[in-house]
Amino acid sequence: MISIKQIRYALAVEKTLHFRKAADNCSVSQSALSTALNELEVQLGFQVFERDNKKVLVTPMGQVFLEKARSVSVQMDDIGRLRQVDKAPLSTPLTVGMIPTIAPYLLPVVLPAVAERYPKAKLKIVEAQSQELVERVKNGELDTAVLALPYDCDKLLTFPFWEEDFYWVAPSFGGAVVRERITSDELSRENLMLLSEGHCLKDHALAACQFSGAVTHSMSATSLNTLIQLVIAGLGSTLVPEMALEQLVRHDKRLVCARLDEPGPHRNIAFVIRATYPKLDSIQALKDVFSEALDNR
Repeated sequence: MISIKQIRYALAVEKTLHFRKAADNCSVSQSALSTALNELEVQLGFQVFERDNKKVLVTPMGQVFLEKARSVSVQMDDIGRLRQVDKAPLSTPLTVGMIPTIAPYLLPVVLPAVAERYPKAKLKIVEAQSQELVERVKNGELDTAVLALPYDCDKLLTFPFWEEDFYWVAPSFGGAVVRERITSDELSRENLMLLSEGHCLKDHALAACQFSGAVTHSMSATSLNTLIQLVIAGLGSTLVPEMALEQLVRHDKRLVCARLDEPGPHRNIAFVIRATYPKLDSIQALKDVFSEALDNR
């Protein structure tokens, strides 16, 4: 009979495509891992991996097996968490993913509130882009993730707790007019800089402005901090979410900002979890604390 240990070993090899690294990640010897996977393949009646001294490849039938194995592993993890269900919310460690356009601006606001309300809470924060976080939640590597919606969360449950608009940020020199609002028509005439491809913030900004993806921008960057420095240098203007204004804009006299005058909210912030995740009370507790902390900041 195939064991959960063999399943975890196979998933570790799939992730690393390297037997020694997979063995290290599983805290076993390479020979023990190889023996277990050889026995697994005998039980299955087909090869999961092609391997030689230089590389490891997943076979077509191996792909089918690993997809089912991943589902079994996630369900086993959720079964293991059932013993935590009767415990108080946030009394056990929680691994939370966050995207880079949220984490630096949200965490300083909400973590003190979490510590005050739940002093025994232990949160491990993992920062990555939305696509990676969705996959890691689905695979059971993360308990939950904080994403900006709309985004394709592929059968995950979403729990929104904050909504916000975008603000146009420009250098204060060069005749920039201080205003409260700016329309997308006006923005279309600006030298607008946005985050590089792969950041959902760029997609949300283009959607809020009703710009097409074909709009040409003079420069892109991988972080909001970099974009702001480019704006300060006079290379153009950008859009930032309301959450980031306090840190990036409001205390810098070199910058002016205006709300994007288009129907909002321009993005929603939400927790995402698997439908089978057993510690829903902990997610609800975080959702309540995060929402209150943002309202009271």
